[in-house]
Amino acid sequence: MGQAFVIIQIGNPQLDKVYNECIAPALKSCGLDPKRVDKHTEGRLLTTEIVNFIESADVIIADLTNERPNCYLEVGYAMGLDKFRNLILTAREDHNPDSPNYESGGHKVHFDLSGYDILFWDGEKPEEFQQELARRVRRRLTVIQPSGEKQESYWNEDWISKHREIAISGLKGINRTAFMEVQTTLLNHTINVLQGELLRQARQAQIHTFGWPIGIVLNRDELKPRPTTDGIVTEVTIKDADRRDSYDYWTLSKNGDFYLLGSIFEDERKGNTIFFNIRIVRITETLLYAARLYSGLNLPRDVHYLVGIRHGGLKGRVLSTSSIARRIPPSADTVASEDEVYSEVETTIEQTESKLVELVEQFTQPLFIVFNFSELNRNSLEEIVNKFVEGEVT
Repeated sequence: MGQAFVIIQIGNPQLDKVYNECIAPALKSCGLDPKRVDKHTEGRLLTTEIVNFIESADVIIADLTNERPNCYLEVGYAMGLDKFRNLILTAREDHNPDSPNYESGGHKVHFDLSGYDILFWDGEKPEEFQQELARRVRRRLTVIQPSGEKQESYWNEDWISKHREIAISGLKGINRTAFMEVQTTLLNHTINVLQGELLRQARQAQIHTFGWPIGIVLNRDELKPRPTTDGIVTEVTIKDADRRDSYDYWTLSKNGDFYLLGSIFEDERKGNTIFFNIRIVRITETLLYAARLYSGLNLPRDVHYLVGIRHGGLKGRVLSTSSIARRIPPSADTVASEDEVYSEVETTIEQTESKLVELVEQFTQPLFIVFNFSELNRNSLEEIVNKFVEGEVT
């Protein structure tokens, strides 16, 4: 595990809370061990312990709230060691001159650092700060890793690749190339669940609003999930006389990893299209499925996990709709220019419930944009998501 050093005022109740509830969890979710020095030796601003932490840290978080001299000194020492690339600056949002809460003559970020990229945080929105800080830390780790050194992945790539190979072969078996792929993994939380319990929770996590649920559990002997040494797996191939063939493959590991790859609904209705409303529905269902699954597996509601969604076989397809009420003007300009789009978000059970629309948008925006910069009205997206939660597909 890498090491992170946090420079922050000590003994301030608000900042102690920000450290414990935002900064430390964000660093841990990135595979870093957060360190801070809780007591400075009087008369020695840069103690040996602080110097050692600054010199050895992979990432340094420096919070500049309240203009503490020690914090600025430690930032200066880090920059003197040419570790600015390891440094991420943060401060409470009222230190930002552009904030409506900024007060002339009050605390601010000193001029020497005010021109740098600073992540300003709002004490009333701790989840947003934690998520954005984690994103910045991950990006920074990617940038600063030594040439030729492979960054440790949060995903079990070998496990995913093994199941992806099987699933892609099954998809080809029904002569389909378009797919939706889902993967989830827990961050810094370990479970070991027996196969029988995995099956029970996978069954209860299904959402039947769409009709054919994510992670479908069937009872027919040849289609129902089967146990493996590391979890459960199911493969469902449906060949229909009306050429509405479909394919679903999913697996759930004893450690909570989930993987799914399946054909898309659009190919059962109208080839060479992507229905924007159906993509919103299926992404919404995926996020809710993961939250229901992990809740059933008794995860604490604040445990972080990653959700990755990939759509493939897109190039040349036209963005359209399956709903008469949600028609968009047909245009050759809405043709996809890329074949695959992948996005991932970090979330919790709590955040999925409270920020579902925002999470769905993080997946749909990069998907729709490859259809010649197509963007969906936020109100329409929110309505589709909320209707699905209420039990209706629109």
